[in-house]
Amino acid sequence: MYQFESRVRYSETGKDGKLTLESILNYFQDCTNFHSLDIGYGLDYMLEGKTTWILLSWQIVVEKYPKMGESIKVGTKAYDFRRSFGYRNFMMYDDKGEFIAYANSVWLCVDKETMKPVRVDKEQIDAYCLEERLPMEYESMHIVLPKEGGTKKEPITVQNYHLDTNEHVNNGQYLRMAYLVAGSESGLEIEGKVKQMRAEYKKAALLGDMIFPVVFKEQEKVVVALNNEEGKPYAVVELLLGV
Repeated sequence: MYQFESRVRYSETGKDGKLTLESILNYFQDCTNFHSLDIGYGLDYMLEGKTTWILLSWQIVVEKYPKMGESIKVGTKAYDFRRSFGYRNFMMYDDKGEFIAYANSVWLCVDKETMKPVRVDKEQIDAYCLEERLPMEYESMHIVLPKEGGTKKEPITVQNYHLDTNEHVNNGQYLRMAYLVAGSESGLEIEGKVKQMRAEYKKAALLGDMIFPVVFKEQEKVVVALNNEEGKPYAVVELLLGV
């Protein structure tokens, strides 16, 4: 398992002084990039090569939200590759070795010009050294939207700060958008209350695209569809409250 240590920074906390879910996601995203960098498949390789990895889904389970200044350890491991798909776990621990959060993620290797799936080469699979997958309750990568009851929110225009090195909206930015509209719609305090987040990424939003959020509230669950003008999702984010 690949790991690095850190401390919760003030810039990573919310108004409650605790690490935000977005920051947990960012730590996991940084961890996979550090891992890839250290085995020779980092950002430069992806920028210069013909292929790249696209994130298809997240399932993040949060046990607790640490306070500013607390020591944390973040880890990741690849546990399977199937043709064009890669599967990876993430873990975040406190200084006692107890879980703060853990996650599953599904990735797709694509040709950068055509954006069509390509088979992962054996050299890359060998470099990641597959390990046993984390014992957790694995949910489907697909999120089923409620058929009715959604509330349309004000559209969001994709800005430069939403983009990553692929020039697509970064997966963490979709979570930020979902928080922005879900908190006001649900009538509940979202930050620090999410015990599981699932996200399914369907189509990359680009600079200047308009995103039309629709919020669905089901008891302690909030689902946000981040749609294009035709009502088809760029991404769907599900927030299960209860921490």
